[in-house]
Amino acid sequence: MPTVDRRELAAIFGGGVCGALLRVGTAQLIPHGTTAWPWSTFAANMLGTFLLGYFVTRLQERLPLTAYRRPFLGTGFCGALTTFSTMQLEVFDMLRAGSVLLALAYSVTSIATGFLILATATAAVRRVRISA
Repeated sequence: MPTVDRRELAAIFGGGVCGALLRVGTAQLIPHGTTAWPWSTFAANMLGTFLLGYFVTRLQERLPLTAYRRPFLGTGFCGALTTFSTMQLEVFDMLRAGSVLLALAYSVTSIATGFLILATATAAVRRVRISA
């Protein structure tokens, strides 16, 4: 049976609390209906995607390896900040409300922009490394 590192779990938990609080705060600041673009979820997902690309690349390629930074920032913080399940629910609600084009646009834009943002964050970290 594998051993459990309680400090790693605490790092994930701590990062998760911070990320979830930021996501909930964003959702409360920018409410939306089923026939409107869900800006709070979109913003949280794009921010979380950028930060995940930045943190993972930086931690893996630039900083000394540690046991707790990556679980705190990647798995915990970014994992709780981004919310694919909420995006799925929002798309389902849009479809149920008859907003098919909005649901399609939101899905395609979220996925395509997420990939672009992830690539941008990774390239930014690597560009700094090359010129440093």
